[in-house]
Amino acid sequence: MTSQVSSPAEQTDGTVVGEQRKPGGAKDVRRLDRVIIRFAGDSGDGMQLTGDRFTSETASFGNDLSTLPNFPAEIRAPAGTLPGVSSFQLHFADHDILTPGDAPNVLVAMNPAALKANIGDLPRGAEIIVNTDEFTKRALQKVGYASDPLQDGSLDGYSLHPVPLTTLTVEALKEFDLSRKEAERSKNMFALGLLSWMYHRPTEGTEKFLKSKFAKKPDIAEANIAAFRAGWNFGETTEDFAVSYEVAPAAKAFPVGTYRNISGNLALSYGLITASRQADLPLFLGSYPITPASDILHELSKHKNFGVRTFQAEDEIAGIGAALGAAFGGSLAVTTTSGPGVALKSETIGLAVSMELPLLVVDIQRGGPSTGLPTKTEQADLLQAMYGRNGEAPVPVVAPRTPADCFDAALEAARIALTYRTPVMLLSDGYLANGSEPWRIPDLDELPDLRVRFASGPNHTLEDGTEVFWPYKRDPHTLARPWAIPGTPGLEHRIGGIEKQDGTGNISYDPANHDFMVRTRQAKVDGIDVPDVEVDDPHGARTLVLGWGSTYGPITAAVRRLRAAGESIAQAHLRHLNPFPRNLGTVLKGYDKVVVPEMNLGQLATLIRAKYLVDAHSYNQVNGMPFKAEQLAAALKEAIDD
Repeated sequence: MTSQVSSPAEQTDGTVVGEQRKPGGAKDVRRLDRVIIRFAGDSGDGMQLTGDRFTSETASFGNDLSTLPNFPAEIRAPAGTLPGVSSFQLHFADHDILTPGDAPNVLVAMNPAALKANIGDLPRGAEIIVNTDEFTKRALQKVGYASDPLQDGSLDGYSLHPVPLTTLTVEALKEFDLSRKEAERSKNMFALGLLSWMYHRPTEGTEKFLKSKFAKKPDIAEANIAAFRAGWNFGETTEDFAVSYEVAPAAKAFPVGTYRNISGNLALSYGLITASRQADLPLFLGSYPITPASDILHELSKHKNFGVRTFQAEDEIAGIGAALGAAFGGSLAVTTTSGPGVALKSETIGLAVSMELPLLVVDIQRGGPSTGLPTKTEQADLLQAMYGRNGEAPVPVVAPRTPADCFDAALEAARIALTYRTPVMLLSDGYLANGSEPWRIPDLDELPDLRVRFASGPNHTLEDGTEVFWPYKRDPHTLARPWAIPGTPGLEHRIGGIEKQDGTGNISYDPANHDFMVRTRQAKVDGIDVPDVEVDDPHGARTLVLGWGSTYGPITAAVRRLRAAGESIAQAHLRHLNPFPRNLGTVLKGYDKVVVPEMNLGQLATLIRAKYLVDAHSYNQVNGMPFKAEQLAAALKEAIDD
């Protein structure tokens, strides 16, 4: 990956690919290969909506993109304070990109808190657009500014654009019957219009969106559209913005197909619905709302027409209990949560292991322990997913690597659960869940066939010739037991968590039987058919960087940087964390050094060391944010040179 930032000012980070001067005093248009923009303001300023709309228009334009929403855990954090700052970063380009970018080249700061919270991430020469109306003495003091940074020269190294966004918005809406406070709420749309002009974004989609969002309040819809248009016109007419910028569509970045912008949680939701259709089973979600997993519950509740049933339970335990009951009844059953909820669900996950029923446990990881950092990302639930249950209770673990990949990961988790009759842990995280990127909508013939056969009659003959149903008589290839739907005549059998006798399913306390059943359940998971891990090593490197989950983008971007600088490094990324791919041990032993970057304190590295006796080197970060490509590239370069 080349350098991250392509600043409208003359930056070293990025590439200006062309400049066009218009006759008659018209404004110049400069063509760039990439841009990173960050919108920042109070959590009530609508920064997430602003960023989402800019992203949608960018996707429709055809750029490759990656986003990073970042917001407080509080529903309404204290206004004007550093903890209350909400931001949305968008990286878009005319070529293939992998991350939201290391540093923004444009910051839109709606108040002093937003400026102070984000200024440290900006490279010198970056553009800063500030809402001067909010830079009052009281607001400055609230965040610790001794003097006004717009006046004291501290921002001289940047391209500063002071814009009275609030005043201009109120002026643009004076013809509407709105109070000043109501009019001020549209200042984010004014900012969106200004940035849409600066980067030649389409506008039709945003206007259509506003009309739909405020369909029951047409006056509010028209006011927001007026503010949006006023921002666009301000960019066109003001002398402060002498240049606008073009980033061409990423025509060569995508295979042929139909694309849409999609977030990780939305992709995962669509993957679950698709899995239920491919399995010809109703989809049941038993869930308790928890950040950052709640959007899956919200989305699936909209799709009753696809046979989806959603149950918002009173707590985490009830949610998974209902889901396991639905699995027993013949549904594709899912429960969604985050790390704290997995802890509460652990007993029922163990019950699902004992009952050997298909169940998807979706963990959208966040910062911990305990309540931790609800809106920040982390990868620290891997060992919990592997071992966080009493007894020997092995569970397959699958992890998506990008927001769009959450769709495929959901299908894969469903395949394993249905084929092997086992609960499956799907480990996404807050970065993937809330981030977005283009997703190619698959053709129907590309989707896997997930149909299953329920038990329909006796499957075992006793010595006296009697035909009976044995609920724990296993498929010799998968070791899966039969899936018998309640109410099917002749298939009555015991369920519950007490150990079962092999074959008959009768309650058994026999030591030898327990040993056999424990080993059989482990063998079933160990025998799951997963693809070999693929290694990207074009130059015969001696160092391998191994990742899992959402570190894929930053790792790949860092590897691209190093190779562009002439370094030799190999890369492999794991989707299946239990069981590991069968060739993983051979791959690891083929390198002198293995580096494992993780957003935890070394959980995958611990597993790798224990299983393969490889001295894997950890590179760890637990600050609630994804890795930066430049940071990883420096760490990997040090590992190569060591």
